[in-house]
Amino acid sequence: MKGLIVRQPFADMIVSGEKKWEVRTRRTGVRGEILILSEGHALGTVELSDVLGPFTPEELAEYRDLHKADYEFLKEYSRGRELYAWVLKNPRRFAKKVRVDIPRGAQVWVNVELPEMLEDERD
Repeated sequence: MKGLIVRQPFADMIVSGEKKWEVRTRRTGVRGEILILSEGHALGTVELSDVLGPFTPEELAEYRDLHKADYEFLKEYSRGRELYAWVLKNPRRFAKKVRVDIPRGAQVWVNVELPEMLEDERD
């Protein structure tokens, strides 16, 4: 299963349903259910349903309620590049976070083998 690496506190906000857009500097062709990974753990799943943009930091700042990042963060993160909103739906937090192997150097996506116990939790 594809796992998206997200920094804290944003990862917790995604699996709790508070954060509905993940801001990135590139589009993605990935759609469907993905894992949310942070600090070496799988926290839960979410459906990546769409990608919106491109946006400037100023444009995205108007949607702070959806992505939870302030304007200064967006401006610094973009470094003059266009930004995209990855639209997230149907978050599910795991009862317990699960340790996963993240290859050295991985920054965005990781292919993760879910333990059997988590496969049951997803159903």
